[in-house]
Amino acid sequence: MAFSVNTNGGALLALRSLNRTTQLLGEVQNQVSTGLKVASARDNAAVYNIAQRLRSNVSGLNAVKASLDRGISASDVAISAAEAVSDLLNELKAKAVAAKDPGLDTNSRVALNDEFKELRDSITTIVDNAEFNGVNAVKSDSIIAIVNDDASKVISISVQKLSLGSGNVLITAASEINTAAKASTVLALIDSSISKVGTALSKLGSGAKRISLQRSFIDKLSDAIEVGIGNLVDADLAKTSAKLQALQVQQQLGLQSLTIANQAPGAVLSLFQG
Repeated sequence: MAFSVNTNGGALLALRSLNRTTQLLGEVQNQVSTGLKVASARDNAAVYNIAQRLRSNVSGLNAVKASLDRGISASDVAISAAEAVSDLLNELKAKAVAAKDPGLDTNSRVALNDEFKELRDSITTIVDNAEFNGVNAVKSDSIIAIVNDDASKVISISVQKLSLGSGNVLITAASEINTAAKASTVLALIDSSISKVGTALSKLGSGAKRISLQRSFIDKLSDAIEVGIGNLVDADLAKTSAKLQALQVQQQLGLQSLTIANQAPGAVLSLFQG
């Protein structure tokens, strides 16, 4: 190898090696600070693109969770209302049975009828207030919840009308038991209503169960996707830490090598010493 003060091949080689080490060190330090081996498209365009699509799926599933949560809450309110109506019908039946007694005195019949009307009107109050987020599933609205991240599929719980005279509750706002004959007629309506409300409760309960199961599944699906994203982009910090220490040593050695290489042209001076 020729001696030259104009061109120092050893120094250039050492510099290239040092620059490469410094570049790798910067990449590893970035992995340590972010916890990611693929933090941007520059790191790995294909993997980053896949991860971004998966992240969008997770975002969509978060919206699904919110929809299912609303559905669960609306169904819980509806079930509570239906259970309350069912309890009231049982109490109304007891009043109607008592009022059906032909030997009942007038004052007792009036008292029973007054109690009956209070209980009857309580059904209206309960049904009117059984609303969650604008949805009243025992009066006028079906419960609808999306179940996938493009909102193309839904779970629907049909409205179960429990208002007076609605079809499930056959007694009306005018129903009374102030005579034995009226009590007998109302009693038949109450028995039929109890059966229909039981069926409505079953439909609400099974629908709520389906929404709850879907909510649990979406949690698991979302977690699985999150783990998948982590497998793609997360850095193995144990390996990264070891690599960081190795590169730091290489950098120090590279600096020493460059220093030695830079000193080589000085050896030419010895050729001119007498």
